[in-house]
Amino acid sequence: MGMLSEGLTQVLIPAAALVGIAFALLQWYLVSKVKVSGDYSNGYSGKLIEEEEDGIDSLEVSIKCAEIQNAISVGATSFLFTQYKYLSVFMGVFAAIIFFFLGSVKGFSTKSEPCTYSQGKLCKPALANAAFSTLAFLLGALTSVLSGFLGMKIATYANARTTLEARKGVGKAFITAFRSGAVMGFLLAANGLLVLYISIILFKIYYGDDWEGLYESITGYGLGGSSMALFGRVGGGIYTKAADVGADLVGKVERNIPEDDPRNPAVIADNVGDNVGDIAGMGSDLFGSYAEASCAALFVASISSIGINHDYTAMSYPLIISSVGIVVCLITTLFATDLSEIRDVSQIEPSLKRQLVVSTILMTVGIAMVSFFALPSEFTLFNFGTEKAVKNWHLFFCVTIGLWAGLVIGYTTEYYTSNAYSPVQDVADSCRTGAATNVIFGLALGYKSVIVPIFAIAIAIYVSFSLAAMYGIAVAALGMLSTIATGLAIDAYGPISDNAGGIAEMAGMSHKIRERTDALDAAGNTTAAIGKGFAIGSAALVSLALFGAFISRAGINTVDVLTPKVFIGLIVGAMLPYWFSAMTMKSVGSAALKMVEEVRRQFNTIPGLMEGRAKPDYANCVKISTDASLREMIPPGALVMLTPLITGTLFGVETLAGVLAGSLVSGVQVAISASNTGGAWDNAKKYIEAGASEHAKSLGPKGSDAHKAAVIGDTIGDPLKDTSGPSLNILIKLMAVESLVFAPFFAAHGGLLFKFL
Repeated sequence: MGMLSEGLTQVLIPAAALVGIAFALLQWYLVSKVKVSGDYSNGYSGKLIEEEEDGIDSLEVSIKCAEIQNAISVGATSFLFTQYKYLSVFMGVFAAIIFFFLGSVKGFSTKSEPCTYSQGKLCKPALANAAFSTLAFLLGALTSVLSGFLGMKIATYANARTTLEARKGVGKAFITAFRSGAVMGFLLAANGLLVLYISIILFKIYYGDDWEGLYESITGYGLGGSSMALFGRVGGGIYTKAADVGADLVGKVERNIPEDDPRNPAVIADNVGDNVGDIAGMGSDLFGSYAEASCAALFVASISSIGINHDYTAMSYPLIISSVGIVVCLITTLFATDLSEIRDVSQIEPSLKRQLVVSTILMTVGIAMVSFFALPSEFTLFNFGTEKAVKNWHLFFCVTIGLWAGLVIGYTTEYYTSNAYSPVQDVADSCRTGAATNVIFGLALGYKSVIVPIFAIAIAIYVSFSLAAMYGIAVAALGMLSTIATGLAIDAYGPISDNAGGIAEMAGMSHKIRERTDALDAAGNTTAAIGKGFAIGSAALVSLALFGAFISRAGINTVDVLTPKVFIGLIVGAMLPYWFSAMTMKSVGSAALKMVEEVRRQFNTIPGLMEGRAKPDYANCVKISTDASLREMIPPGALVMLTPLITGTLFGVETLAGVLAGSLVSGVQVAISASNTGGAWDNAKKYIEAGASEHAKSLGPKGSDAHKAAVIGDTIGDPLKDTSGPSLNILIKLMAVESLVFAPFFAAHGGLLFKFL
């Protein structure tokens, strides 16, 4: 037994979650003090505004900001509510499938069964596991939806406030955007932890000493979280990129008008898309990763000595790590908002990077304390039919290597996607000779950017597995996600800043204000790429941990790739990320085609639109994006959700193991290269537009041939970095957690096809 008592553990976990929620509400209150109205209660002096706005009527600007903010908020809310109606039907149908499949394992028996891992003991009936797994699935799905929705509401609340604060200076705008991101980060981390903790406490009322059944049913929580995240990421990604591509191709390339120009009919749909794709989708995605990493670690622990001996504190080790992570992220956030001040544009990106470093260093200390106080000095872990002796310091290294591997992936991603470094500058330089060379350089950059993250993931896997078997990999994934509140704050900051720049342009603010919001946005693009790197890296570790849990639960001792059953699964699994990417890319292309035609139609048929005398029909473009995303998200979602069910039922657990391994190995590479290629093209375009160096000035200005080539590259990269790339990490982990949840059925009744051959 560790030094931390059971009673103290039961207080510490919910207390940390409640502190996280309270801190999020405090940050929201501070953001709300910036008023989006015509009054001057937000602290501006008349003289300051006159100087900053060059004589532009500040009252009119504030009213315009409020109107634009309202249009974006209404559009995003409307889309999400429509999407959730579709998803509620899916939730009901899939919950019924879970109950039917798992209940049928023992013929819907209500009799207690001998435990699989605790020899000589009786466990709860299969029907109970079916019911509680279904309930956990619904709880995970609802928490995921809530995470995405709250993030979207906060982002649409903060975008215009960031724009208005930019009139005071870039430092004030940065703090508003970052605080808003922190609201989302802390709410998601705290809600995810609290709902999981309460679920375990309530499930334990029925399960009692049957921890094996309890934590097996809890895996449904991760399945619910990731299934919602898949549709959120794919649907939101198609929405935002259809609007973005349509707005850029017609507005910037054909009509030569600025980005976010109010004359562009797709501009509101574009800004709505930032919130439903990059905020709501990303929030659900990272919540899914956190839920699955926790569930994988808890399940493996439950079939090891700490679970069999009912050591509650050691069993709660993954939850205690998340609790400490919330406190560490709270301290880290103060460095950005209260302990230092941004005085210049050049300080934005270093400040955001400092958040990653500070949180990682503080979390390393926190992990050491938790490992020493919560775990016994020595215990055994389940290792594919054998027991592995492990010491508490082994677990410290497992979690820490996951944490630091995340930092390495983050910094590598930043190097390949930030325009402060040579890779993106080389891509920008290639625009001199047109779009073709830009595309070639961008693709090469994306492929090359895979190397360091893969080595980081490989080293983390080797060390953590060597020290603590599959449990080590699960807690390594949790280590990477332990600073999720800070990671999300940095990630959400990007789309909020992007929206703030769009509002400044549409409200007719001065060029100086737009320069400030552009600087915030450029840093946000890089941090968004860092966030995607974290999500993909953690997904690789999470899906491997879930894969190990699936192998254990399905009763397989080894996976032999030379067996035909396994190899066919391996090669088909490696193909799935390409099939999935093809679906999502084509969906964006089809939706963008309709958007381009609609934007062209409006420019050609609405008299006075280009001159600014007439208003475009924003609503029609919003409708095109909404209809396309809701229709097109179903086939990719069906591919991911049905593959494990069909493979496990028809071909059995060995072939399914091959599919999971193949999709993991292939999916991680494709996801990293797609995200980084798109991020590099985006920042190459921004590098030319900013004209901050002599080299950049030689490629510009906006509207030059090099700039047009950069816009084409950025447009190609949009679906790569915001739809296909981020969705692939959900594919690999969702198939793994679904296989784990359905493992009892596949082990009992799977492989129907091979039984008849």
